[in-house]
Amino acid sequence: QVQLQESGPGLVKPSQTLSLTCTVSGDSITANGAVWGWIRQPPGKEPEWMGAIDTSGSSYYNPSLKNRTSISRDTSKNQFTLQLSSVAPRDTAVYYCARGKEGWSPWGQGTQVTVSS
Repeated sequence: QVQLQESGPGLVKPSQTLSLTCTVSGDSITANGAVWGWIRQPPGKEPEWMGAIDTSGSSYYNPSLKNRTSISRDTSKNQFTLQLSSVAPRDTAVYYCARGKEGWSPWGQGTQVTVSS
């Protein structure tokens, strides 16, 4: 059974860099046929795809976030990481990691991130 678990700070100050890690079990992030991504949902809004990393380590980003987003991985820990720079209150959301393979499934349980001073 594939499971994903997000971890990271729940509160970030404006202008800082948000860093979240997704730990994967039950599948390898280097196995063919899947990508590993980040999705966020601000309060009262639809989910927004942020970006993903594929099995070769290449990353892809939402154009609206590309200048502030970086996704990397640690294959020895079967983890991938999201960094979002210059955060502002508009970046407050529940952040999810998910596997992309014939659709986005499964998702992690999500982690609330609040941007506030």
